[in-house]
Amino acid sequence: MSSKDSATYDGFTAEERAAMKDHAQELKKTARRSSRADKEAEAKRDVLAKIAEMQDPDRILAERVHAVITASAPSLAPKLWYGMPAYALDGKVVCFFQSAEKFKSRYATLGFSDLAKLDDGPMWAAGFALTEVTEEVEERIAALVKRAVG
Repeated sequence: MSSKDSATYDGFTAEERAAMKDHAQELKKTARRSSRADKEAEAKRDVLAKIAEMQDPDRILAERVHAVITASAPSLAPKLWYGMPAYALDGKVVCFFQSAEKFKSRYATLGFSDLAKLDDGPMWAAGFALTEVTEEVEERIAALVKRAVG
């Protein structure tokens, strides 16, 4: 890396900085909400609004993933996490959707945190690339989410 590069490089991409700003706003917004029921209802509305803002095909993928997760694991509460739809158990994120467009990736991602009970020996997948949500993919997501919440 040249000295010119090091003078302008701050360690995070513009997309990563935007995601961190989103997360800071999410935390402030959550802190201002009064009751737990208000927080959960508003968080769900926030997730649906964020999904609606997405461009196709991310929006279509996010809508299907949201529907599968909420139907398969009703104990998970939708919330925004770094500006993306996430699903939490007792306030802690278990899984999340990451749009391709936001991070300029060639595919969207369904990811799982370390709280997800997906352990399978000494190594297992914690993230899955999504390019299409077919019936088979919906079944796989449902099975993963059910397993994740144990």
